[in-house]
Amino acid sequence: MKALLTLTATLLLMLTSAQAADAPYRHVVFFKFKDSASAEQVNGIETAFAELAKKIDTVKGFEWGTNVSPEGLDDGFTHCFFVTFADKAGLEAYLPHAAHQEFVGRLKPLLDKVCVLDYVAR
Repeated sequence: MKALLTLTATLLLMLTSAQAADAPYRHVVFFKFKDSASAEQVNGIETAFAELAKKIDTVKGFEWGTNVSPEGLDDGFTHCFFVTFADKAGLEAYLPHAAHQEFVGRLKPLLDKVCVLDYVAR
């Protein structure tokens, strides 16, 4: 009986690990722009982020939007960008990429706050 339980636990662990390895890797970014950032500058960042996703081949999916929640829990964050990679290695290639670094350089002077969450999709 103990051997059967050990085998079952091992198989479940292997299955869970295999699913995690095959699951998409998500990179979620929230922006709160400075009050001094103009609408034109913010629009430029929106466009530049969308273009960035097209420049780096490890990006498998990209979407974004502005906050429309009625709950008032946004802590001032107005924009959400959702970037999908096949795996963590895709993100690891994306972050130091010259096009990403150029985008970050353009973005930083306009940001008040940023929040970044990465996770493996389940």
